[in-house]
Amino acid sequence: MAESFGVDAERYDRVRPRYPDALIRTLVEASPGNRVLDVGCGTGIVSRQLQAAGCEVLGVDVDERMAEFARRTGVEVEVSPFESWDPHGRTFDAVVAGMTWHWIDPVAGAAKAAEVLAPGGRLAVFWNVFQPPSDLAEAFAAVYREVLPDRPMYHRVPASPLEAYLAFLGKAADGMRESGAFDEPERWQFPWSRPYSRDEWIEQMRTGGDASHFDPSKFDELLTGIGAAVDAAGGSFQMDFTALTLTATRR
Repeated sequence: MAESFGVDAERYDRVRPRYPDALIRTLVEASPGNRVLDVGCGTGIVSRQLQAAGCEVLGVDVDERMAEFARRTGVEVEVSPFESWDPHGRTFDAVVAGMTWHWIDPVAGAAKAAEVLAPGGRLAVFWNVFQPPSDLAEAFAAVYREVLPDRPMYHRVPASPLEAYLAFLGKAADGMRESGAFDEPERWQFPWSRPYSRDEWIEQMRTGGDASHFDPSKFDELLTGIGAAVDAAGGSFQMDFTALTLTATRR
């Protein structure tokens, strides 16, 4: 699934949300220098934001299609699984991963990050947590229950969308601790929001990691139902996000 996102790299880059300026600014200010390694860089969304903030960025990704798109936007990318990637002796002031660390072995990934980080360098892994309005979240869940009754993981509206990411954070933190190379991990949270029209939200759904694994006819039915739910809510909505970050400093 980690290598499925490049099916339509242009769409992925166009519709996937960026990260709040506060997160990018904090990362830059908390790192000892401007050399950054972007793990699972994809089409270069995080890389370009860091470049705009004055960083020198190298990306690593498993998907050549995503890497080629990133290169066309001015991001240098090497294609390899991060765990087996050869840094050729290069070191960095920060290693970052936006929406990708759950595809990385948390122990091997932390060890590789420690290998390439300069002392005092920072490892930061983060996710955009989607938090739709509560009434719309329930309407979306109802569509999933009707169209995909055999996928119970989509049927429940969590009390807090952040709780779904706690397992990611726990595994990442354990990997950092097990490496023995980092100070105690800390959590940062950056709230932000953006509007979505019906069509924008449908396009975003087409880029999900699970999209290519649904039966095509069922997925079309799902998108139709989700679109109808947005129409019923007025045709657009405000999506709240939390950029949830786990970070630690290289000893």
